[in-house]
Amino acid sequence: VEVPVYANVSASAVSEATDLSNTALNPTSVTLTASEVGVMTTLTDLARTSAPRNVAGDMGKLFGEALARKQDADLTALFDGFSVAIGDGTAVISSAIIFQALSTLRENALNVDECAVVLHPKIAYDLKAGLTNTFANANANDLANEALRSGFVGRLAGMPVFETSNIANTGNAGDYKGGAFHRDALAIAMMQDVKIETQRDASLRADEIVATSVYGVGEIHDSYGVELHSDSSIQ
Repeated sequence: VEVPVYANVSASAVSEATDLSNTALNPTSVTLTASEVGVMTTLTDLARTSAPRNVAGDMGKLFGEALARKQDADLTALFDGFSVAIGDGTAVISSAIIFQALSTLRENALNVDECAVVLHPKIAYDLKAGLTNTFANANANDLANEALRSGFVGRLAGMPVFETSNIANTGNAGDYKGGAFHRDALAIAMMQDVKIETQRDASLRADEIVATSVYGVGEIHDSYGVELHSDSSIQ
């Protein structure tokens, strides 16, 4: 899938009765290569009839969740590709780092309302610890109260802060690469959403349950994202 990428254009002052000059728009493109992702299991007749639950339905739910996690992991893996990175995996994250990332995004004239932060839960723990004085709440404020009450940061520096365990460890204990980015920084091209099918194997007295999806992910605007490489204090 070819995604067109347009460069920023600049406006200039023009004098009265002066014709404007033409501005050429020559977009580049990013190719998102879609591929299949799938999972399959075999459900025997004996297992189906002896189970107290709808096993086929349970498997469908599990498979759908597995494919969603795979998509999430493929997208978060793209954080490592951002050219601008804050941190080297040796220090815990802080509010100052989030604001530093925000300054980079705003420097590129991005709307903060269209930006977000995504962190691994072990990294988000340190952010919440810093906001709440290590959960003592000595300097109470709305943000600290929200973190203590709900367990989530909510919004920080104008950006929603999300947590996902679908961020792979870098290979060093406690090191994870999150991201602060605009919604146009990354993209996913869905050629086929989650599809679940069954195929009967009569001689085996069983059904094959197959779940597949076809999609591709990629970075669209490198300058629209910032990698946040931090170390967890609890891992």
